[in-house]
Amino acid sequence: MGTQCALHSGHRLKLMKNLLITLIILCVCSFDLLGQETRILSLEDCINIAVENNLSVQRSQLNLETAKVNFEQAKGQRYPTLTANGNFGYNWGRGIDPTTNQFTTQRINFNGLGANSSMPLYQGLQTTNTIRQNKLDVEASELDVQKAINDISLSISLTYLNVIFNKELLENARFQLESSEQQLDRTKRLVESGALPVSNELQLVSQVATNEVNLVTAENNLDLALLELKQALLLPPGDEIDIVIPEIEIDQAEIESSSVVEIYNVAISNQPEIESADKRVQSANLGLAVSKGGMQPSLTLNGSVNTNYSDASKDRELLGFEFNGETEPTFFQTAGGEDIIERGVDLQFNESTTPLSQQYEDNFRRSISVGLFIPIFNGFNTRSGVQRSKINVQQAEISAVEQRNILYQNIETAYRNALAAAKTFTASQRQVDALEETFRTIENQYNLGASNFTDFQVASNNLFQAMSDLSRAKYDFIFRQKVLDFYQGKPLSF
Repeated sequence: MGTQCALHSGHRLKLMKNLLITLIILCVCSFDLLGQETRILSLEDCINIAVENNLSVQRSQLNLETAKVNFEQAKGQRYPTLTANGNFGYNWGRGIDPTTNQFTTQRINFNGLGANSSMPLYQGLQTTNTIRQNKLDVEASELDVQKAINDISLSISLTYLNVIFNKELLENARFQLESSEQQLDRTKRLVESGALPVSNELQLVSQVATNEVNLVTAENNLDLALLELKQALLLPPGDEIDIVIPEIEIDQAEIESSSVVEIYNVAISNQPEIESADKRVQSANLGLAVSKGGMQPSLTLNGSVNTNYSDASKDRELLGFEFNGETEPTFFQTAGGEDIIERGVDLQFNESTTPLSQQYEDNFRRSISVGLFIPIFNGFNTRSGVQRSKINVQQAEISAVEQRNILYQNIETAYRNALAAAKTFTASQRQVDALEETFRTIENQYNLGASNFTDFQVASNNLFQAMSDLSRAKYDFIFRQKVLDFYQGKPLSF
């Protein structure tokens, strides 16, 4: 008996210990959850965050920065080039003295300084056309950034509407659950009074349980929709967000009063991908002009300055001379016909290396020239470049036409989808109105015992499904309408 009590006591202590650990964990998690502040975001907030974080937008912005660098580099080609050079070294053995240009075998220490400059005077307008081409590339890249922003804005708008749609489905599920719970309360009272059989109460208990499951499913779907939005915004995992539910007006008459051609004519002037494609065509034509410029002569102005130093350069100072006693007849004679004798002389010098500054000054040299280059034959490189540039023009023109076709097809598809969504929304509204009346009638009959539970359950489920379909049709229509507004240059807002 004592052993059993000890076992029971140990078991209780273990349970209490586990319970205490569980409570501590729950408290910590609760504090963490309390510490997380939920951010309430509007559609404009979501679009701004997505544009800032989206990798496609960032990639387009980097392409724009590259185009700007190329543009600045092209402008720099109009200015002269300037390079400086210097050298320092030793020569051993037979070589040339850089100061005298004579052969020498002694070791020579040398150094030199120089600068060269070159400025293009004429290059077949290649520089001018390259600058214009790169400027167009910058403008096209700016439009590509705007296109990336538009794409992510549309995507975020759809995701945002999906969250609103799931919020409305959640409200519908709560409404159905509350309706079932109220009906269950009434049925319990009627069963207790003996007016209805117990089977009615049990059937409603099952219906309430089913509605509770539907409510949990709707909550999970809303959580997933919010998660999808958060992931689209590239927010950190720990951030919690919710959205502002705006007042949304539905105007079916606006779609019915417009046409695909009218919307396309407006979109063709405000969609960045169209203007970007046109600028790419202009850029390709300038690229062709640059290639053709390679066939023309070019004229360049060149200039340079240089100087050098060598320790082989010597300064000599005459100190004196003396006769060495040697004589040697010369080729000259006196008036009497006697040979003139030359006496041998030894000269005495003081020899030293010419100073660096003196050599730099003495060896300083300048030059200026004009170079003319006439292309005659270079292995068909220039001709091939021209042919490639012509192909690039044709490809750019095809891309421009393709962008217009894609835009028209997208607008036509969006317009047809919007018309279909409007009709579906109208039909869903009529369906909900009819099923609401049917549900109220069957509910009253069920409360009076004139209708069975199956009829009541079918009417309830049909109404809930119709309300869900209405929500889906409504937000599908809203998105389709916003797409058409976007093509007409209207801001994406509610």
